[in-house]
Amino acid sequence: MESTSGSTGSHAPATGGAQAYAGRVRWAYRPKRNGRPDPGEIVWAWVAFEEDPSVGKDRPVVVIGLADRKRLAALMLSSRDHSGDPRWLPIGAGAWDGERRPSWVRRDRLLAVDARAVRREGATLPRATFESIRSSIGARKLTLLQRLRRTLLRPARRPPTP
Repeated sequence: MESTSGSTGSHAPATGGAQAYAGRVRWAYRPKRNGRPDPGEIVWAWVAFEEDPSVGKDRPVVVIGLADRKRLAALMLSSRDHSGDPRWLPIGAGAWDGERRPSWVRRDRLLAVDARAVRREGATLPRATFESIRSSIGARKLTLLQRLRRTLLRPARRPPTP
């Protein structure tokens, strides 16, 4: 995987990277010390910038589950302070950051990444932290459109029998 750094960003590596994803996620917490990225682990991947998906940078992401048969679902991390921004959840410091700086996970930008396009320079996220991320996203996930779909697809109620 091509590594990039700096604030200017670089073009997507030939092997791909993390891209925006709007599909369903099969959440799982299954970290394993097996040399492959697994749900519940923080790994590094090239992440496209929102403003220009052809440019991005190498950054830590937390693998939260499966996006589809070929890709992992992930959320990006940052060590920059995002206090007061509801899109970001503080998750504390961990072995994924060499300087042990507090980290933040971005809850509203779901990513999908091929497992072959990540490098394993992170750590296992504590299960309690993983569940905290999951519950905070679940609380924010129900959009107006989802509520409308649920209402429209709900079977009609039968009138009460006298």
